[in-house]
Amino acid sequence: MISKSDEKPLACWRGKDRLGPEILDSLTIIFKTGGCSWNKCRMCSYRHERFGDGTPASLAALVRDQLNWVLAHHPVETYQMVKIFTSGSFFDPNEVPPAVVDEVAAAFKGKVIVAETRAEYVDGDRINRFVAAIDDGTYTIPLYIAIGLETTSDQISDKSINKGSTFAQFKEASAIARKNRAGIKAYLLMKPLFLTEQEAIDDMIRSIEEVSPYTDLISMNPCNVQSRTEVEQYWKQGAYRPPYLWSVLKVLNTVDQHVLCDPVGGGRSRGPHNCGACDHDIITAINEYALTGDRELIRAAAATDCACKEEWEFVCSHEQSHCMPLTR
Repeated sequence: MISKSDEKPLACWRGKDRLGPEILDSLTIIFKTGGCSWNKCRMCSYRHERFGDGTPASLAALVRDQLNWVLAHHPVETYQMVKIFTSGSFFDPNEVPPAVVDEVAAAFKGKVIVAETRAEYVDGDRINRFVAAIDDGTYTIPLYIAIGLETTSDQISDKSINKGSTFAQFKEASAIARKNRAGIKAYLLMKPLFLTEQEAIDDMIRSIEEVSPYTDLISMNPCNVQSRTEVEQYWKQGAYRPPYLWSVLKVLNTVDQHVLCDPVGGGRSRGPHNCGACDHDIITAINEYALTGDRELIRAAAATDCACKEEWEFVCSHEQSHCMPLTR
């Protein structure tokens, strides 16, 4: 029975996503939950979106109402992929009651599901149970566990992001996932706090290379300035600039792997941006490349003739940690 509650997810939208050679109709859901157990990452505002104190039963009811709202407004026969995000970790039993996780699995049986969680919640029994519930034989890998690794550098993870996890934990989670018929999707953060533009490029290229053996899908997320975060505090003081779109293109052109990228907030001061004149065409090329895998789109975008490219090259060559950012 579909609930008549007005409780809605934080966000829910339709789109298309590339999975291997296929382009699938997708549904993205961001559930409001009990909240991230870590709750300390410098760039994340979703960690503030949580229900107040309550019993596990009341929390389960609130998340269940959101699921029912999704099912009522987005018929399951109209998409093949479901991407699930929460205030923190979908497989954290304190954040999302296990009974509700089971209900999500039942609701989306036969879909390919991408579910975000921190590495420490990748438990073999939990993952095996979920895979068994959603798998109807349609997809070789019915579940991709999405982990915000952000960087393979534990030093950057600790100092610039305050992630509270390590690359070793990610590798362990990857092994557990693959033993239980699940794939791994790695989210990498382009230009966290305290890195120069060139350091951010180098960190991303290295991270993509180092994480590749342990993951099936890689998504590069250019940092954007979310409200109520430490990144926003530095940005307001003029001490942080989101990455140039030129830097995003540089990474995509350098690595051999197909890297997904959605420049959220692209072309705006809070998101990855260049000068404004060339932003739209470059963002379009990045989005189309993520969907099609056509590398010529990225090469052509990188060859765009715009005066701000010279500014970006100067920043990459001259910006130092004690005098950054050189531009806003």
